[in-house]
Order: sequence, then C-alpha cells, then structure tokens
Amino acid sequence: MKYSIIIPTLNEEKLLLQLLEQIGCEEKRKLYNYEIIISDGGSTDKTIEYATNLADKVILAKKSEPQNIARGRNSGASVATGEILVFINADILLPLKNDKFFHFLEDIFYESVFDAFTCKVSIFPQEQILSDVIFHFIYNNYFRLLNILGVGMGRGECQVIRKEIFDKVGGYNVTLAAGEDFDLFRRIKNAGSKILYTFKICVYESPRRFRKYGYLNVTLNWVKNGISVLVNNKSISKEWQQVR
Repeated sequence: MKYSIIIPTLNEEKLLLQLLEQIGCEEKRKLYNYEIIISDGGSTDKTIEYATNLADKVILAKKSEPQNIARGRNSGASVATGEILVFINADILLPLKNDKFFHFLEDIFYESVFDAFTCKVSIFPQEQILSDVIFHFIYNNYFRLLNILGVGMGRGECQVIRKEIFDKVGGYNVTLAAGEDFDLFRRIKNAGSKILYTFKICVYESPRRFRKYGYLNVTLNWVKNGISVLVNNKSISKEWQQVR
C-alpha cells in the first residue's frame, strides 16, 4: 500500500460523509493504491455507521483512555500499511478535480527528497465570505514564511508524512490537546527532515469554528497554545471543544 488516509473523528455525521464520498471510490483507491482509516474518539451519532460503510478500517477508542485528536491520529497510524501517511480532518474537502491531490502525491511528493508536506487551507468555496479570504491569505503566507525560515509548521487539516519518519519521531504527542500538529512538524524539522509547504494544493475546511468563536478568538487560542507548546512542551487548552 502506498498511502494510508487517516481521519480522526468525533460526532462528524454532518460533514464526514461528503469527504468519504469524495475519496471512497473503489476505482480511485485501486488506481492510487490507498486505504482509508477512520479513528473514532467515541462518536454517538452516525459517524461510525458512515465509516463502516465507506472506510477500509475503523478504529474505536478505548473508553479507559482519555481521547484527543493526537491520540486518534496515532491510533490510525498504528494500523496503517501505507508507506506514506495522509492525515486529514473530517471537516475538510480535497481538491479532486482531475484528481489533483492524488496527482500531487504521485508526481511531486512520492519520489521527492521531502519527508513531509502540508499545504494551503481555505474555507468551503460555497460558504466563503470576505473575512475568510483575508484571514486565510495572511495565515497561509505566514505558515509558508515559517517553513522557508526553517520552522516546521503545518495545520492538521492536511499533513502528509512518510511513515518511517512518523515512527522515528514518535508520532503526535498525545499529551497535547492543541498544537499537536505544529509540534509534530517542529520535531520532524528538528530531526533533520525536509518539509514541503506547497501553494499548488489547497484543502477546504468548514468555517464552523470561525463562525462560532470568531477569527480573533480562534487566532489568540492558536497563538497561546503554540507558544506554550514551544516553550513548555504542553498546551494551555486541556480540551479542544467540539463545534458541530
């Protein structure tokens, strides 16, 4: 298996189905040689039903263990058979016109010198408003600059990592309720690996968190957690609140 697509979930019935319908085509899976793994953190809605019908593997969290997105991603990776791990969130959509995302994996990344890559993030086009455009323009360019400067940075909406490197650095830090995505790419960079941040690919996320809390509050939360992870190796947030 070349690729393992790993999706952590928790009560994602509203959005998961559209993502799985995007990537669940059997013909596409065989063509690009990938598996779909759902790692669920204890959903009580129809998430597991959708996952069972459209994913190759479904991992259910142990009730005895505290759950967060880092643990969910690691659990998915533990059963992955792909050479390359593709971590995406349940509330995103991929750029699949002409199979653009998979062509990038095959033609640009697979044989490259890079050990990980991440990309631009934007809002679902049909829900996008001016504030979304402004925020994501600034943030995408900020992340790109940090990677140019040698600071590994990438949002968890899409992080692609060679399994050998993922295992080498120990995967995601399960003690972090937030900032686990930044922390992993920082450790990958510190291990001497090369990270590609590309503007050629853009994944699209739901605006639900920004609509509920506003861009200012979300950004402040990110910044506080990022600094805390960098300085103290722990997040300020004890739990990443669901927005469904």
